[in-house]
Amino acid sequence: MSTNEPAVSNHAAPPSQTCDLHIRYAPGMREVETMNTEELREAFLVTNLFPAGRLCIHFTDLDRMAVGGVMPAERLALPAFKETGTDFFLQRREMGIINIGNEGLVTVDGADYPLNHLECLYVGRGAREVVFAPGPKGGSAYYFVSTPAHAAYPTTRAGRKDANILELGEVRLANRRRILQYIHETGIRSCQLVMGYTELIEGSVWNTMPPHTHGRRTEIYFYFDLAGQMVFHLLGMPSRTRHVLVRDREAVLAPSWSVHSGAGTGNYRFIWAMGGENQAFSDMDSVAPSALS
Repeated sequence: MSTNEPAVSNHAAPPSQTCDLHIRYAPGMREVETMNTEELREAFLVTNLFPAGRLCIHFTDLDRMAVGGVMPAERLALPAFKETGTDFFLQRREMGIINIGNEGLVTVDGADYPLNHLECLYVGRGAREVVFAPGPKGGSAYYFVSTPAHAAYPTTRAGRKDANILELGEVRLANRRRILQYIHETGIRSCQLVMGYTELIEGSVWNTMPPHTHGRRTEIYFYFDLAGQMVFHLLGMPSRTRHVLVRDREAVLAPSWSVHSGAGTGNYRFIWAMGGENQAFSDMDSVAPSALS
């Protein structure tokens, strides 16, 4: 983990609070069996996460997780929402942020945290003000996920050199991939949020194969760096799988009972984030590919 101390902020102008808010309710496992393509996309696919100059957030009823994106043209503050039932957003929540764009800056309660491409910032429960700013080149794009929190941990920044890196899969099975863990049991401390990203090695297209479910938590996949490619993402019960077609900078919600796996038309990256009853990365209910249908 990075031990760099944040700089003290000195911003004269107050930040803007321009925001797009969405509320999402997930269907049950039996409902999914009867849904058509458009209904599946409306229920599980999260699109348009980066409206220019605005903050976008989706509140879900899946472990009360929230997911959003910010591509600021000026300093943009994370507002308070009545959906949290609190005075400010992180009063009883925590959040993880990964910058998928150019160099940028996030300010937390007056302290500046520069974030380069694919660097992560964890913001703990109790932080009153979070402000997203563009970097000198513009094009900063912050993806974030938030979960409820009953304990407070310090705001912490981490880069690739701070991540725990796992190498998984095989080239012959087209699933060779590298997992970078940022917020996890032995990395950045959090209350319940677990977060990082996976990158597919050139020539590999399958993610999370063999597949699994998580009976004790929700997971959200955010696909990016598709370079014009697309991903066929599997969801639903293992014995009755469905799929949605995912394009660059789109996310898919995965209830605890649903598989979450996919194959692309080329290699890509995706950010994974989980919230639930534990933080053990390996806590999963494996599904043999032969059991899929």
